[in-house]
Amino acid sequence: MNIGIPKERRPFEFRVGMTPAGVEALTKLGHPCYVEHEAGLGAGFSDMDYERAGARIVYSPEEAFGRADLVLKVARPLYEELQWLSGDAAIAGLLHLTSSRKDKIDLLQHKQITAIAYEQVRLPDGSMPVRAPLSQIGGYLAAQIGARLLQNDSGGKGILLGGMAGIPPAEVAVIGAGLSGACAVQAFLGMRAHLTVLDTDLSALQRICERFQGVVTMVSNPRNIARVCTYADIVAAAIMVPGQRAPIVITREMVRSMKPRSVIMDLSIDEGGCVETSRPTTHDRSYYEEEGVIHYCVPNIPSVVARTATYAFINAAFPFILKIVNEGVDKAKEEDSAIANGTVVYHGKLRPNMRFSPSS
Repeated sequence: MNIGIPKERRPFEFRVGMTPAGVEALTKLGHPCYVEHEAGLGAGFSDMDYERAGARIVYSPEEAFGRADLVLKVARPLYEELQWLSGDAAIAGLLHLTSSRKDKIDLLQHKQITAIAYEQVRLPDGSMPVRAPLSQIGGYLAAQIGARLLQNDSGGKGILLGGMAGIPPAEVAVIGAGLSGACAVQAFLGMRAHLTVLDTDLSALQRICERFQGVVTMVSNPRNIARVCTYADIVAAAIMVPGQRAPIVITREMVRSMKPRSVIMDLSIDEGGCVETSRPTTHDRSYYEEEGVIHYCVPNIPSVVARTATYAFINAAFPFILKIVNEGVDKAKEEDSAIANGTVVYHGKLRPNMRFSPSS
């Protein structure tokens, strides 16, 4: 199977779809790999690293996409990237198609593309092995980013996250006690903030109570979310519903009730966002102010630690990639339920239980 590894084109996306070690394993099995020039530069991988691993370097995105039976990407593809795909090819990556524009979905269907979304790869026990390490990284980074946004030079309130003797720490509310939320809690606690965690799942809240001492837990409902918004210095929202766009859980009215220059972090923005006032930002202009509140809404948070993030998600995705290239998409999907769950478009046909809520 011919494999294409293009350079990512979305702003400030420094990760790459395959490591040199992965390329070496694939080429030794007889699968030619076409790596676009400087595709791995942001993650610290040179063209020479890929050539030594057995890849062929190509110098145009059209060739990286057009030669491939399977394209390995990271970020959701741009419309022009989908145009470069050969008919009936396959593409794998963090596709987030539930919040993609309709014209992209139409093009996938027209070209009879098979799209495998890593974030939808789900094992029988409900775990999402490829998404998991990236969720962890995003959660850990939320604390250090939130601490910076509270600084005056970021427009914040001038609060030290952990406080000092005689001065209380910042109040942080984490909405969503899944993997990303739990990692955010761990990181915020490590910086000595005071934490309130909300979730609709009592068992998730129980795990938070058992794992972290001194954390306040609350059932997530509109009344309780509105309550914490009135006093929190940072609200970090990490809501994810598999196969669906993230629901809006924080309304504009709730944002308006927050104290001036407080911070809201929409960690669900890659799935459409769970805050009514959110809009996607980029790492160079990562925040904006609305209703007097600082908003941080970067979809690809782990990209700024690109080497770590690339290794992390490729380590998790490689067994599935290997099965696809060795057995073919059709057989791999039939035999592996995790791959079937991740196949959101199959030869141009949308998965029946997918709910698409297109955004811009």
